[in-house]
Amino acid sequence: MSDRLLVGTRKGLFRIARDRGGRWHMEQTWFLGDPVSMLLAERGGERIHAALDLGHFGVKMQRSEDGGTTWSEAPAPCFPPKPDGLEDKDPMRGIDIPWSTKLIWALESGDASELWCGVIPGGLFYSGDGGDSWSLIRALWDDPRRKKWMGGGYDFAGIHSIVVDPRDSRHVTVGVSIGGVWTTRDRGAHWALIGAGLRNAYMPPEMAGDPLSQDAHRVVQCPANPERLWMQHHNGIFRSDDGGENWHELIDVPPSSFGFTVVVHPADPNTAWFIPAIKDEKRIPVDGRLVVTRTRDGGKHFDVLQNGLPAEPAYDLVYRHALAIDHNGERLAFGSTTGSLWVSENQGDSWQSISKHLPPVICVRFEQ
Repeated sequence: MSDRLLVGTRKGLFRIARDRGGRWHMEQTWFLGDPVSMLLAERGGERIHAALDLGHFGVKMQRSEDGGTTWSEAPAPCFPPKPDGLEDKDPMRGIDIPWSTKLIWALESGDASELWCGVIPGGLFYSGDGGDSWSLIRALWDDPRRKKWMGGGYDFAGIHSIVVDPRDSRHVTVGVSIGGVWTTRDRGAHWALIGAGLRNAYMPPEMAGDPLSQDAHRVVQCPANPERLWMQHHNGIFRSDDGGENWHELIDVPPSSFGFTVVVHPADPNTAWFIPAIKDEKRIPVDGRLVVTRTRDGGKHFDVLQNGLPAEPAYDLVYRHALAIDHNGERLAFGSTTGSLWVSENQGDSWQSISKHLPPVICVRFEQ
């Protein structure tokens, strides 16, 4: 199992390590005071990528080639100049969509030195040289349907989920808030909008099933069975058995099917975990009880897991990328908006508190 965690927060990057006695402790800190919006620890190596959101100073990328001993600034994904006279407005707010990176929201690896990066405002970038350079995937950005993407919680649409097929790295699927699920089979040259069966309850009835209007919160794939995708959607929980072409909505999920995050067991496509909350304006745990939900049978039944989580009222929210699972599917970790961090050694049956005093947690990754 993985014995080290990377935790990106509103005020820095933290490494949490497990010693031989089973105790988790703070091992290292970096970029204290700076918001860390996304992390990627590449498998089988010492390379770590960290995206920093520095406000007026812009988005920055930091990269370590030695497991975090030293860091250096790397190129950040950058949009080309916006053509003069081009009208490009968010359809919900009616404001101009900037052709500049406002937030790095997703970062995943493919084959060899391939990296994929999703950003706000809705751009997808590709690097074939490990992040030394980036190119905007113009086929997706220039698709006329992209102009119908809308901002959800942020002012502009954003790409938050990138799924690289382990069988073929040319096959990539992305989740957009708000813009649905898109897939390419030729490394971004051509794209298809998929998502039959998804339902967005807050849209007008005639648009509720439109794949373009779907507000996916997080999309993940089972490495052992890449046809199985799980989605935490604004409207609830969905499962796909055919790579995202069609989706099945799971109903009557206790205590709530609303949330932002999901992980799937790497070897068992029927096992997935979620962290529920009250929908829409509330966005706090149901009845003030912080719980994790788990299905082991593809969504027919759900366990509500709370052993080791706060018994008293708790109002933690867990962001899209703040729940993580290690490569063998036994150990999980999640961090919350209150700066708390928990780890489970047994697939969520019990949890232990690692910290209660971190800054608000944005993303969590196991080092593989």
